[in-house]
Amino acid sequence: MKFSPVISLLIGLVVFLPSPPSTAQQNGDPHPQLEASSPTKRSGAQAAVTQLAQNGTTTPDSAQTRKSQNAPGKEPGSGAPTEPDGSLLTLRAAVSEVHLVFTVTDKHDHYIKDLKQNDFKILDDHKPPQQILSFQSETDLPLQVGLLIDTSQSVHDRFTFEQEAAIAFLKQTLRQKSDQAFVVGFSIKPQVTQDFTDDLEKLSAGVHRLQPGSLTALYDALYFACRDRLLKQPQAGPVRRAIILLSDGDDNASSASRERAIEMAQRAEVSVYTISTSLTRSGGRGQKNLEYIAEATGGRAYVPSQITGVANAFAAIQEELRSQYALSYKPAAFKLDGQYRTIEVQALNPKGLRVHSRKGYRSVEKDYAPNQ
Repeated sequence: MKFSPVISLLIGLVVFLPSPPSTAQQNGDPHPQLEASSPTKRSGAQAAVTQLAQNGTTTPDSAQTRKSQNAPGKEPGSGAPTEPDGSLLTLRAAVSEVHLVFTVTDKHDHYIKDLKQNDFKILDDHKPPQQILSFQSETDLPLQVGLLIDTSQSVHDRFTFEQEAAIAFLKQTLRQKSDQAFVVGFSIKPQVTQDFTDDLEKLSAGVHRLQPGSLTALYDALYFACRDRLLKQPQAGPVRRAIILLSDGDDNASSASRERAIEMAQRAEVSVYTISTSLTRSGGRGQKNLEYIAEATGGRAYVPSQITGVANAFAAIQEELRSQYALSYKPAAFKLDGQYRTIEVQALNPKGLRVHSRKGYRSVEKDYAPNQ
């Protein structure tokens, strides 16, 4: 059987990855080295990888190295299940192409689904893109959905109803063999009760396994869901990534800041839809937190006035996820410098329309694991 040069290289790299962790890894060395049976073979593989990097393609990295680089100090959600390290080949791609999914509504908040590329003006870092690569109206993009449910003591009275509303949303929204979802409950730390799957029965069981807790580490949960779930989930082609966050918005236990959690959501290219569970008109600081997170990531904030409004919020999110546009473009004057770049999408024709999209991204390398 013949393989392409890139596939052959990847197979070779897997061979050089250590099976058990090396001594340096066991001792906590943040930069574990690739081990090979022969120095000659090892240097040859590294040379080939260097050539790929010079060509703007990919470079290999270990999950252990990436973990230590991304999370200095205390890890948000460190008590939650994580992926095993040591044998996972991760590729880091320097990609100068931006994928954007957004929705458009009129003044009555009705979705507009028939606009063309010329009806929009795109600004990346305050400059028009160098090139629009693709534009299309998408009502059936595959979904990758994270369901984050606050299980802290403050939501105890409404917990059962919220569980049932979440299950109804999953059953009405997800399509088997196309969409996937995962379930995370959080109080003082995030807990994955069901990882990515399209099996509705497993997802329902995951929601039912959620247990009420004590304090609320909302930012840690969002950070964890984006970094340890969405960013590690492979995608073949454009997908619609969304997190539905049910909480009163008050955080009293996170080690991650709100800004750091939002930055990770932007890196994962996920829109966060928040549903307030406080059921108070003012909402206070918690409601403002939820609105800020939703606005920064291109999602929406819903504030039900009564418990039955939670189900209505889920229904509205379901409609929005099937009423989007997908755009990809090459930014002008792009630099891989880690700086935050703003995104602005304006509807030109007809006027008076509102565009809902994420507000920006950081120009960093993207990690992805090849399909097994």
